[in-house]
Amino acid sequence: MSTRLFVGIDVGASTTKTIIINPESEVLGYSVTASGANFEGAAEKTFMRSLDKIKGASPDMCFVVSTGYGRRNVPFVRATKTEISCHAKGSYFHFPHAHTLIDIGGQDSKIIKINESGKRTGFKMNRKCAAGTGAFLEEMANRLHIKMGRLDGLAESAQNDIEIGSYCTVFSATEILTKIRENVPVEDIVKGIFTSVIKRAMEMDLLDGNIVMSGGVVAHNPFLVRMFVKKIGRDIYVPPLPQLTGAFGAALYALETKGGQNA
Repeated sequence: MSTRLFVGIDVGASTTKTIIINPESEVLGYSVTASGANFEGAAEKTFMRSLDKIKGASPDMCFVVSTGYGRRNVPFVRATKTEISCHAKGSYFHFPHAHTLIDIGGQDSKIIKINESGKRTGFKMNRKCAAGTGAFLEEMANRLHIKMGRLDGLAESAQNDIEIGSYCTVFSATEILTKIRENVPVEDIVKGIFTSVIKRAMEMDLLDGNIVMSGGVVAHNPFLVRMFVKKIGRDIYVPPLPQLTGAFGAALYALETKGGQNA
């Protein structure tokens, strides 16, 4: 194998994602792992795991761009890009028209406005607390003593709509305890938690035009996306590998970088 490979590594506060593409922008390998306390180690692990999926590939064939919260903790990259830029680029590749991107990650949520030519026209981030993020869902799952992987199925089987009024994780946990004491079915509680996530996203910014959703929460909870569609009364687009949208955007930057193509 002699072709160049282009790598995007998204080092998030919760998870690290790596994706490898060829010169035709085709995905050849990818990997996701918990970031933990060692961002460099997580980046190296996902990089090597992704590379192992490509026959004949080696690190010296790769031009690597990193993004995300820990992008500067990856010593073997050739360039870094902001997570906003990479998410916008990854999203626009799949949906090349003006749209609003909602990315719900492990520790933060982002709303990015992208115009017809793929340029960012604005963005907002939820950095003040974990409300409406994967961390919020994880804490609620812990309170209910259920695994994260069961949330989507439970919400889908709910028979009633209930309100979780608080966006704050601590206050929401108190509300959930009250619901449990009132014998509210766990399925209805989980659906109420999903509704809280949706409301949190909707209050961050005006969701006009076409809507795209990405992030780990979206990847693992497709019913939440269907709930969102019903809430806004419009279709929502989801890219392939939604959890790796930022990493894919970083790989696209690697591909288009002149130094990467000529190095």
